[in-house]
Amino acid sequence: MGPTHPDVARDLNNLAELYRAQGKYADAEPLYQRALRIVEAALGPAHPHVVTSLNNLALLYSTQGKYAEAEPLYQRSFWTLHNSLGPDHPSVRQVFANYQAFLKTSGQPDTENDAWEKLQSSRYAPTSKTSSP
Repeated sequence: MGPTHPDVARDLNNLAELYRAQGKYADAEPLYQRALRIVEAALGPAHPHVVTSLNNLALLYSTQGKYAEAEPLYQRSFWTLHNSLGPDHPSVRQVFANYQAFLKTSGQPDTENDAWEKLQSSRYAPTSKTSSP
């Protein structure tokens, strides 16, 4: 398959998940980043499978208290799925819930309305307004 095949990214992601669970954050981060680069290059930055890598890297950053690094990844995850699967897809709702939980963890306002307003104002939001999740 070669080192840039999406299945390699999946395996890197899984190994990074193990490292994150073990608290080996410095070992996990480059694997998550490499997995993200592979799926973006192979499938395109707007492909729904990119979201797994984005979310996992965001979770790592959030776990480490690197909220400024985590938030745009959560926002990009949401808009990638929202734009490709539509606002009513269960995966879109789950990513929205993940973002709302992140806001609470990071000490930000975390109501559904607060989360939606932050997503609408993010750099990944479409230029036209969309309905809330």
